[in-house]
Parts: sequence; structure tokens; C-alpha cells
Amino acid sequence: MPGRWSVSGSELSAAGTGWAIATPHVAATEAGAAAFARGGNAIDAALAAAVTLAVVYPHMCGVGGDLFALVEEPDGEVVCVASSGRSPRRLDVEAVRRSFDRVPLTGPIPITVPGAVAGWDAVHARGARRPWPEAFARAIELAHEGVPVAPDLAAALAAEDPEDPGLRSVFYPDGRPLATGTPLRQPALAATLERLAEEGPGALYRGEVGRRLTEGLARAGCALRADDLEDHQVSLLPPLRGALRGLHVDAPPPNTQGVALLQILELVERLGLDPDPLGPDAPRLARIAAVVSADRDRHLADPDAMLVHASTLLDDGHLAGLADEVRRAEPPRASGVTGGGDTVALVAADADGHAVSVVQSLFDSLGARILEPATGILAHDRGACFVLEPGHPNALAPGKRPAHTLCPALVHDDRGLLAVLGTMGGHAQPQILAQLVLRALALAEAPADAVGAPRWLVGGLEPVGAEPRIVAEADVPRATRQRLEAGGFRVDTVPRRDGAVGHAHVVVRRAGRFLAASDPRADGSAAAG
Repeated sequence: MPGRWSVSGSELSAAGTGWAIATPHVAATEAGAAAFARGGNAIDAALAAAVTLAVVYPHMCGVGGDLFALVEEPDGEVVCVASSGRSPRRLDVEAVRRSFDRVPLTGPIPITVPGAVAGWDAVHARGARRPWPEAFARAIELAHEGVPVAPDLAAALAAEDPEDPGLRSVFYPDGRPLATGTPLRQPALAATLERLAEEGPGALYRGEVGRRLTEGLARAGCALRADDLEDHQVSLLPPLRGALRGLHVDAPPPNTQGVALLQILELVERLGLDPDPLGPDAPRLARIAAVVSADRDRHLADPDAMLVHASTLLDDGHLAGLADEVRRAEPPRASGVTGGGDTVALVAADADGHAVSVVQSLFDSLGARILEPATGILAHDRGACFVLEPGHPNALAPGKRPAHTLCPALVHDDRGLLAVLGTMGGHAQPQILAQLVLRALALAEAPADAVGAPRWLVGGLEPVGAEPRIVAEADVPRATRQRLEAGGFRVDTVPRRDGAVGHAHVVVRRAGRFLAASDPRADGSAAAG
């Protein structure tokens, strides 16, 4: 078994003048660093890391998930790679409504077309130097030979008792979940990755891998079929752009929630708040998060179904209305589910002008809890982001993209790139990213300090109309917790450096150097050269 890396011995920060990368797993960071060493650029490094994460962090991402990325090229152009799949065209929506109050998180119903592999291909096409198969080499090796189970994966497995035989055969081989440090071998997934490396994404969307996947999922009761895969298309889109204190922040457009990140930052600016998330304006920062989350849940959907354009959600009149909501004395109310989600983010940049933020996900931990055994692919449950309310823009329907959570981000000033950011954290990703932008850029903290700082988030699984709760790490100062409670929020404490508040990664460019930081809440590392 490969043993060239160790979670406990990893470096969480790194600095260099030529390149930098940060990911949530040491093996992925090493795969990215090796791509740089072979003469690759940040695109090559990001792809090698992304494919490796599909093997070493399989509870969070993989061939069966979705992907959004922001890619900056040397000429300064930024492109959003949006590769989220649609619901099956044969989905019986009325049958779902008869059986459920909301789209279930697990099982065959929330499975949508997986977009990650097509997303990898689209990112590669933005200027990778190394050949496509090279991005898969380390991942294939680890899937065949085995990789020690990371602590985050072990915790996720211990929290589940799945019935699916494919899932149990890989992750519960003797009836018990694999523990930290025990070898995880995935031969079926290795074979799938080998075919993808050799044949390209067509192996999944038009070939044998896709046929086996959809046949296996059909036996589990899923409506997804081969023609659903064939119809998948990646969207290459201009990012949305917002502002904060002279900074320009790029985020992805709908169907994902980049607009929420930009609204938060614009409202911080408009209201003139202290940017320290632990400072005196913490209650108003929390109000902003709650108000923006409610606004997102009202409007965000497949752009073909949205009733309000994203530009309208960022115009002066709409932001003024949101600011008035924040100023009101009463605590805001939650509009729906604001927590959950298991995702990976990775960030990379190089001195030639490439910058990449990739976020890929199965949505919930272990996705739909269905692993198709012939392919080793763990299906995501992204369809759980739909609602069942008739007439809502995000209402479940056949052949439709759900409102999404993945939110890569880039930050510039008038001279060029300042930061590449990404995080996991489900619907709370805009809050986490906003806190990172405020700390690393508005407050000019060292990236490692900004990523590792005590974090609180407005979130939870409250019903519509419930008072939002705040999840705060134990090392959030008592004075901050007291201010939040005085502002009308219930504060629940989780352990210090807990995954419940997400794990984020950042590359910051200062004075011609790249400073990379990986979140201590994950199992990752940073590297630079």
C-alpha cells in the first residue's frame, strides 16, 4: 500500500513564487504538487487533485457527483465551468409528492445525472499542459493498491448503517465500518477510472461505464437512464461579480448560489459593518446571513425556471430591500433547510496566470447511499435540493437542474488576482467564504490564520418560519456568543475545529508570492514551489 504521506505530518500552509495548491486530503495535495513537478500548470494540478479526491474522500465527491469551477486564464478571463446534472426525464413527480413531504435525502429518488467527469474535461480544456490520462494516474493507483482511511471518512462511515449491498461491500467489508488508517481498496472504481482515462468522459456519458451505471441504478429503483447521461451538457458561463472595499469577487451564477456570497459582501459594505466575524457587529453579520439565505431559497433554481434574473438580485434596489430587512429589530426567520452537504473544494494558482477553484460534491455524506457495484460509482443525491411546492421556481420536475450549493470564488483588485477560495459546507458555503474574504483580505490576516480562525454559521435543519440557530465552535469567544444571543439567535456549540462549520482552502497572492492554507478541520495540506 502506498505510504508516502501522513495526515498527522501534513503541512497546513505553504508559500512559493511559482505555484501553490491546497486541498482537504494530503494525497490529493501531493497529486497536485506532482503535476506541477511534471511541468503542468494550476489546471493540471487541480485536475490531478480532483480525481484523487474521488478515491480518497469518496463520501464527499466522486464520479457520481457534480462540479462547479472558476478558471482564470493568463489573459485574465475568468470562466465558470458549471456541470450539474438534470433530474431523470422519466421521473414521476406526482408519485414523489404522494409519498413524501420533501424530496428524500437517500435512495433512488434524489439521484440526478452526475456532472463531475464532464466538468473535469471542461476544466482540462481551459489550458491544461499535461495529457488527460495523466490526471488519473495517482487516483487509479490508490484505488487499486489502497489508501488509509482518513479520519473524516471514518467518522462518516461510523455514522451510517446502510442497507445498500454495494456500499457495504466496499466500506463495511466485515459488517463494520472501516476505521481510520485501515486500507480502503476500490477495484471496481479503479477500473472505471482506467476507462475514463483511456476513453475520456464519453465512457460515462455515451459508453459502457454509463450503461452499467444506469442499469445498476435502475435495479435500485432509479429513473435515470442512458439517454439522460447522453443529454448532459457543461455550461461555460461568465461569473457574477460583486464588490467589497475595492475588491472584485467572482462567483458562479445560477443554478448555484454564488449570488448569495456576493449579496453578503455587498450588504457588509452597504451597512458599513466591522468586518471581524467575532467582533461587535457579529449579530448584524448573522442577520445578513439569515436574510440572504431566505432570499436565495425564494429565488434560486435552474436558470430556465427562475422568475428573477441573478442581476436583479444584485441590483441596488434589491440590495436596499435586503438591507432594510437586516436593520429590523426582530430576528429574521429561516425559509427552509440551510445546513447539510458534504463537498470538497480545492484551490490552485501559478505564476503564469492560471487560477482554479474547483468544488465537487455528492451533496449529502455518501450521497444517495447507493453504490453501483459494477462501476464502483457512488451516486449523489443532488435532487434533494429540489422542493415539492408547486409553482416554486425550484420545484421538482423531470429534466431540470436543482438549485445548487457549490460556490467556488476568486478575488481580484485592479492589479490582478488576490485570492482563490473554496469550501465545503452545503448551503452555508457563502457564509464561510464571506468570513474568509473578510479575514484574509479586509483584515489582511495570514491565510492560515483566516482559515483556522474560530467560526460560526447561521444554519440548521429548522422548518420554514423557525428561528435560525447559530452553530458556533467552542473557541468562539464568549463575548461573541453573548452578542449573537442578545441579537435573538439561539447559539449551539460544537467542538473546536469541527466539520459542522465546513472546511475551506485558500491561496492568497501577496507581494509576488503565493500563500496557501488548508483547513485544519479536514485531512488536507497545502504545497507551494
